[in-house]
Amino acid sequence: MLSGKRILLIISGGIAAYKALELIRRLRERGSAVTPVLTPSAREFVTPLSVSALAGEKVYTDLFDLTDEAEMGHIQLSRVADLVLVAPATADLMAKMAHGFAGDLASTLLLATDTPVMIAPAMNVRMWEHPATQRNLATLRGDGVTVVGPDAGDMACGEYGPGRLVEVPQIVAAVERALADGPLKGRRVLVTSGPTHEPIDPVRYIANRSSGAQGTAIAEALRDLGAEVVFVTGPAEKARPTGVEVIEVESALEMRAAVLGALPVAAAVFAAAVADWRVAQASSSKIKKQAGRLPVLEFSENPDILAEVSGLGEERPGLVVGFAAETDDVVAHATAKRQRKGCDWIVANDVSPATGIMGGSENAVVLISDAGAEAWPRMGKRAVAERLAARIAEALGA
Repeated sequence: MLSGKRILLIISGGIAAYKALELIRRLRERGSAVTPVLTPSAREFVTPLSVSALAGEKVYTDLFDLTDEAEMGHIQLSRVADLVLVAPATADLMAKMAHGFAGDLASTLLLATDTPVMIAPAMNVRMWEHPATQRNLATLRGDGVTVVGPDAGDMACGEYGPGRLVEVPQIVAAVERALADGPLKGRRVLVTSGPTHEPIDPVRYIANRSSGAQGTAIAEALRDLGAEVVFVTGPAEKARPTGVEVIEVESALEMRAAVLGALPVAAAVFAAAVADWRVAQASSSKIKKQAGRLPVLEFSENPDILAEVSGLGEERPGLVVGFAAETDDVVAHATAKRQRKGCDWIVANDVSPATGIMGGSENAVVLISDAGAEAWPRMGKRAVAERLAARIAEALGA
């Protein structure tokens, strides 16, 4: 899929830099030429010799190399590629990108390029979660930079959390998607999925029966049409889709924060089954069972994420799609929900126990829009997702 494509690979410093060697191999296996650039700190983790041997090309390291400037200036080097890929992308390099610094070869190339840019962040969890890094991330996304990862997991420093470089196959898949032709290429789309868990105490929570299967299928279908997908999911049973940006959340409040942080997007599909209520004061310790006494729980209403996004101004997505899981009067209730929420479409389905849809492999939906109610036949959830993704591409003029 990458035959004839040229990728400018910028490797920045960090323990994850060793994965760039495997990344080069996999990109070349798919027919891509890889021009490598090493930052000074990256050379502390991988050597120019090993990178050059795998890439089959000269490694660029210095901004003021007169020989290289005569052969291929840094401006030209930044523009002859089909994609500029930064993997791993450190917090330092992300900060330079966000603020337009150009004090070394890597940052100069990134500032001088008009080629699409993709980054795969990797850093300590505290660095990733720091407000400065999150501000820089939002700036980069707003500038059109594609972000892949990071994953959550064990760190080389001994901590656990988000900040790990995503696995090489995921980066390769993202590169293939970025360079493939598709009706949604260049469009950023948000998909929410799964249930939310609203804590009662550290061991108990309120949830629903959503498996996340339909949301995952929608994310995959949009990905396959070339979209850059941000997938915000609660603790669902279904495996997460590959080749998309996955944001894991637990509660409705966390989902709201993740959704607003992912904006702006061209379209937003709200397939998650978000809990309507949460316990007003969740206990910080396990509530003990007491004979003859039942705990009294007070509830607060959760934020209406769909209505909030539908009512945004300049940051409102061009298309907002909600879901309505109903057990009776499906079309009437879903039509009223669409008016109440202010979204463009509602995908309604009957989840009464007799249908077997909630948690099952099939779905039967009704698409409600300005044109009315359009009933689709019962089909597999992947088929529903592909049909919906095609309609989204059509609505966006893709």
